[in-house]
Amino acid sequence: MNAIATPLSLDPSKPVHVSRADFSTNKYAYYRAMLEGPRMWTGKIAVLKLKLLTRFEDCEALLRDPRFVRNRTTATGGGRLPFPLPKSVALIAQSMIVEDDPAHRRQRGLVNKAFTARAVGRLADRVERLTHELLDVAERQGQVDLLEAYSGPIPVAVIGELVGVADEDMPRFRDSLRVLSRGFSGWNLLRTLLWDLRSTGSFVSGLVEKKRANPGDDILSALIEAEEAGERLSHDELVGMVFLLIVAGFETTVHLITNAVVTLLEHPDQLERLRAEPQLMDTAVEEIVRHRGPVHGTKLNYAVEDLTLCGEEIKRGTPVVPLLGAANHDPEAFEKPETFDIARDPNRHLGFGFGAHYCLGAQLARLETSIALRNLLERNPNLRLAVPPETLKLQNMPMWHRYESLPVALG
Repeated sequence: MNAIATPLSLDPSKPVHVSRADFSTNKYAYYRAMLEGPRMWTGKIAVLKLKLLTRFEDCEALLRDPRFVRNRTTATGGGRLPFPLPKSVALIAQSMIVEDDPAHRRQRGLVNKAFTARAVGRLADRVERLTHELLDVAERQGQVDLLEAYSGPIPVAVIGELVGVADEDMPRFRDSLRVLSRGFSGWNLLRTLLWDLRSTGSFVSGLVEKKRANPGDDILSALIEAEEAGERLSHDELVGMVFLLIVAGFETTVHLITNAVVTLLEHPDQLERLRAEPQLMDTAVEEIVRHRGPVHGTKLNYAVEDLTLCGEEIKRGTPVVPLLGAANHDPEAFEKPETFDIARDPNRHLGFGFGAHYCLGAQLARLETSIALRNLLERNPNLRLAVPPETLKLQNMPMWHRYESLPVALG
């Protein structure tokens, strides 16, 4: 269960293959080796070559550097990708998360009008009730996959309420979540691209039309009505925004809750301290995001001109990725970065990104995780893994840290 593996020795002249299973399984050992080496590394995701940053200072600087953009077209003058995409895929690939100002600022401004503190805060009671309902069922079983029985259903219900999904549409909504969360790896990819995404896109488009005809007290209705400088989101932008809410809202939260449980079980002294001092829950969640957060990188950032970065010459159009997971373990930024300390303060991590693309749903993810952890720990003082720690498997996702499953014994 300890993610810090035997120290690695890396050759800076060779690319780091971040899409290989060895990197996903041993990413913290890679981070440690990379943090001890040059400030910039050459990396590969499948056949794509890119540059990788690991130091906190460099990652933060990149995320506010106007010489880098998310939209590949802006940097290269070509398409967003070197090949055409089906419309259903393009709506995901071309969402706000890969846009730059002024388009990004316009869309984010409209979303901010809908994603208010009030809209998020009123979900607390719903999460409170839901966690107890899920635990009532799980505790009767005694042993469950916590990801499937608890961590997963919480954000499904929350996003469903945010979007205003009707009860009769929830089964298809859950199918959409499955497609968007598990359909882009391994042999699922071809089916996802050729079939599932078209069906999912049609479903989400239908949701938008239903809300347009019958608005409710939900964020999708607010997005449809939101207006900024006389502009509203187009139909395609609304569909892309729902995709983004599903992917970002579900993926981040389900794996943050799961990683939190794994991390606390891995550090029984900190688990006992949290039980004894529940007022530390907020700082504990921040430390979990830093120490074992689910998001370890951003979308590709493209240089818009030839430039020098970290002492290296970077050509226009070169993609660069800040490895947030490595930056959050940089000894120049954090005292004893490998130590998991639920009372760590200050804790200015990059677990939710930084700058213009800082995660809009960060507060919601914190809220869901805090409530989910508190109720799980209070009701299950003997919570433990139901399998040997070394058998827990991480998904092979280069910019994520997430488990395939989490078998636990409750009680």
